[in-house]
Amino acid sequence: MYDLLIKNGTIVDGTGRPMYRADLAVRDERIVALGDLSHERALREIDATGKYITPGFIDVNNHSDTYWQLLADPLLESMLRQGVTTVIGGNSGSSLAPLSDPSVMRSIQKWTDVERINFNWLSMAEFLTEVERREPGVNFATLVGHGTIRRGAMKDETRTITPDEIAIMERFLKSAMKEGAIGLSTGLRYTHARGAGARELAELARTAVAEGGIYATYVRDEEEGLVKSVEEALLVAREAKVPIHISHLKAVGEKNWPLMDEVFNLIETAALNDVAVTFDVYPYTSTGSVLYTLLPEWVTEKGRKMMIEQLKDRQTYLAVLRDMRKNATDYSQVIIAVSTLSKMLTRRRISEIATLQGKTPEEVVLDLLLASDGRAIVSMEVLSEKNVLRAIQHPFSIISSNGVGYDVKHKETGDLVHPRNFGTFPKVFAEYVRRQKALSWEEAVHKMTGMPANKFKLSKRGEIAEGYFADLVIFDPETIADQATMEDPYQYPVGIMAVIVNGSVALDGETVGAKRYGQVLRQKKKGFFPW
Repeated sequence: MYDLLIKNGTIVDGTGRPMYRADLAVRDERIVALGDLSHERALREIDATGKYITPGFIDVNNHSDTYWQLLADPLLESMLRQGVTTVIGGNSGSSLAPLSDPSVMRSIQKWTDVERINFNWLSMAEFLTEVERREPGVNFATLVGHGTIRRGAMKDETRTITPDEIAIMERFLKSAMKEGAIGLSTGLRYTHARGAGARELAELARTAVAEGGIYATYVRDEEEGLVKSVEEALLVAREAKVPIHISHLKAVGEKNWPLMDEVFNLIETAALNDVAVTFDVYPYTSTGSVLYTLLPEWVTEKGRKMMIEQLKDRQTYLAVLRDMRKNATDYSQVIIAVSTLSKMLTRRRISEIATLQGKTPEEVVLDLLLASDGRAIVSMEVLSEKNVLRAIQHPFSIISSNGVGYDVKHKETGDLVHPRNFGTFPKVFAEYVRRQKALSWEEAVHKMTGMPANKFKLSKRGEIAEGYFADLVIFDPETIADQATMEDPYQYPVGIMAVIVNGSVALDGETVGAKRYGQVLRQKKKGFFPW
């Protein structure tokens, strides 16, 4: 007797190989049989006639931890309803552990009401235990944030790091990985990490890989300096002799869109020279980011606090304005998504506020930063659909959301979240597989499952095979689609029949069960396991 038997479905197994017809049986969290099981019985049976059965989607670039949803609302419903069964946190240089200095704790409290969260951990082991205690709705693994351990070594200072401080960071990194973290991430676009040089990054990347993990990086610049930033990332990989994953690769701003030709060439050349490189991409032309990243680097390079102090000086304020007016960014089209100020500001374009106040869009941006102490999140329609398509089709690309797990009730906060939080994975199927036929079903599923599992070393996940964990999605290939839009992102997708997490049905049609089945995936030397 099996625990679960799925009959009459079509298996898209996550390897990229052709789909095939088979039944699938689950016992004790694992897939134990594939083939003709028509005469077998189970405690629960699902008829998947006309449906595809795939591995659960793995979101390698997820921020449910750093936006605190993982702790405040651990179901991560908008991820689960997309078919996501595993999320990887600690991205873009920020992780919620280790908390080795009060400055680290302050830095990770930016985007939450801290009264909702009980800080009861310092180490990575304690943090992962806390996640386990809260029973996540999907599996969770985390990278170690470079910015987190850098602050632990040198607090809020942004000067050149010393060899002794690099050694401290290495100790933090090794300890966190021994306690279960799966690698290192950098967020070189953010102020505290901008002072990090190639030597620092190479040494830490080498340490992460030596400890059995992965190196992922959010590159330094996505605009005019994109090519140099990708060159730097690949140089670090070559110097350290490590595989590399580039987070949400994109060219921001119309004048920079042609740079993606050179970027793809750099990546492909590096691969030919034995650099194991991948990157992730989300299927939208709009971005979501911290507002201060739109400012000239010279005013942000010494950190948020110094940026605010500089902007308070009238002459510096005017100098920043002059530089903003010289670049290609259309600040008028920036939409305020999250603000620590009045909720009246969210969902508004900078152009609207500029008109009301009789100011230029650039002035509104600076005034908003000053009023919010630098803490505002915005979205912008600044990417090329052509580049998004090329990135999705690229053989080295992985599909990710760069999102956060919410539920529709979050709409009551007034925050304008990005539709990628609700629709990323179904959107790829609806738009790029079914409508544009830019990918086959097998290719798309591989980019969401087997490929990320292999890159991030998630043992026995990402494929449908005997002995693998039963993280599964059953969906209708004719109807699966996203519904979330920029105007109304709080809409779940359609066409998903069931989502199974570790062998248990977590989503049954429109119904989410009361119990959560996710596990914390900790690193072991020979792979990643949930214990």
